[in-house]
Amino acid sequence: MNEYKKLAIMQPYFLPYLGYYSLIKSTDEFVINDEVQMINKGWIERNRILKQQGGWHYIRVPLVRHSHTAKIETIQIRNNENWKEKILAQLQHYKRKAPYYRQVLDLLRGVFSNDFKTITALNINLLKTTCDYIGIDFNYNILSELKLNLSNVSNADEGALDVCKKLGYNHYINPILGKQFYDVKKYLDNGVKINFLRIRSQKYDQGSKKFTDSLSIIDVLMFNSPSEIVKRLENYTLE
Repeated sequence: MNEYKKLAIMQPYFLPYLGYYSLIKSTDEFVINDEVQMINKGWIERNRILKQQGGWHYIRVPLVRHSHTAKIETIQIRNNENWKEKILAQLQHYKRKAPYYRQVLDLLRGVFSNDFKTITALNINLLKTTCDYIGIDFNYNILSELKLNLSNVSNADEGALDVCKKLGYNHYINPILGKQFYDVKKYLDNGVKINFLRIRSQKYDQGSKKFTDSLSIIDVLMFNSPSEIVKRLENYTLE
C-alpha cells in the first residue's frame, strides 16, 4: 500500500473559517500561497463575526493602497490607524454570552502586542497562535520563501500539481469549493492523488435561536472549548 504524504495550499486568510483549520489538521504540510494576485474585498484582510443586533458584519485590517496586480506577499498594513483596538471593540458584545470570551481576547491581544508590516506576516502569526490554542500542529511553509521556480502553467490547477511534485507530495487536498477547477485525471497521471475536503454542518450554540454559519474562527473559539473544536475539525469528508 502506498504511503501518502498530504499537502494543502491556501492563501493566507485572516482568521478564516473552520474548514481552513480542518485542512491544516488533515495534511502533513500546509503551504501559504502568497505569490498570487491580491483580490480586494476577499478574505485576506477581513472576515465575518456576529453582530450584536443579529446577523453578521466584518472585522478588517486596513491596507496600504496598492496596484491591482500586486501579489499578496507585497501587501502592507496601514498601521497609522488604530485597527487593533477597533477589532477588539467589535468583539465586546460577545462578553455577554460567549463562555470563552476572555480566552479569545487574550489570544488576540497577545498577537496584537506585536507589530506587523505585511498582512501575510499578521495572518500567519494568527494561524500559528490559533492552532497552538486549539492544540493542533501547523507545519507550514511560505511559497515565496521556497524559491521553487515553478513552471509556467497553462491551467489553473497546474500550480498546485507542480508544488506537489517539487516538494515530494503524492496526495493533494483542496477545499470542496475549488473542485470544479481541478482535473483529477491529470493529477493521477502524475502520481498525485487528489481529494476535496467538505466540512460537515457545524452548528453550535451562539446564544440565540438562529444559527449564523460560515463565520470567522473567532466565533467558533468564542463558543467552543479547544477539545470541542478539535472534534469539529475532524467532522469532514474527502471527496
